[in-house]
Amino acid sequence: MRVPAPDPRAVREASLDELSRLGLPLPPPQFPLVWEPGDEIELRPTPEIEARIAVLHVILARCFGMPARAATGWLLESHLVDSVTPPEWQFVMGGRGDHRSFVLHHDALFSLAWVLGLAKELDPTVPVDERLVERMPNLVAGETFGQWRARILAAPQHPGDAAALLDLHYCLDWAYLETEKVGGALPGLVDANAIGQRRWALEWAVVLRGPYHDEPPGWEEVDLST
Repeated sequence: MRVPAPDPRAVREASLDELSRLGLPLPPPQFPLVWEPGDEIELRPTPEIEARIAVLHVILARCFGMPARAATGWLLESHLVDSVTPPEWQFVMGGRGDHRSFVLHHDALFSLAWVLGLAKELDPTVPVDERLVERMPNLVAGETFGQWRARILAAPQHPGDAAALLDLHYCLDWAYLETEKVGGALPGLVDANAIGQRRWALEWAVVLRGPYHDEPPGWEEVDLST
């Protein structure tokens, strides 16, 4: 569902108010907006987000001991191989790559779960909900991708709400990195790495349409440099 984007300046003001409430530094005045007036927004198709959640869940399972054969078998049987990026496939198949970076995807998974209504809130001060695993495919019990999709009955967020949360995490990402750089105190139990992962997922899931936006990036192409 493509809808007009909310007023980016009003959304930014709300984001800055939240940073102030949390006691975080504010980005400089020239800090760019995420979208422009007149742009449109939508979420990626629900099946695409479900596939990304399932892939990340399998990768995390591999991080914590799931055998490579079981992981690749589940992805093959679920017809999800095309949704796995080359670095992810190398990790699933042979454990190659930065193990720690894949573990951090736990927060990206949490963010995508929120997008599909599988998590109630995405509070920047609170770690991943421990009950999230109950909403993921039960790999141990052999739950298939199709059975999982039927069980969860995804209820995606409104694109405007997701875009507003993207803007907030864009600002939070800057503020958390600045706070950690100077050794300041963060407002909760979540660090800059986790905020960056949550932003990564929102940058991927929220599609911006307008004259200054390119086509939606692939998962590995999401740009978090600004």
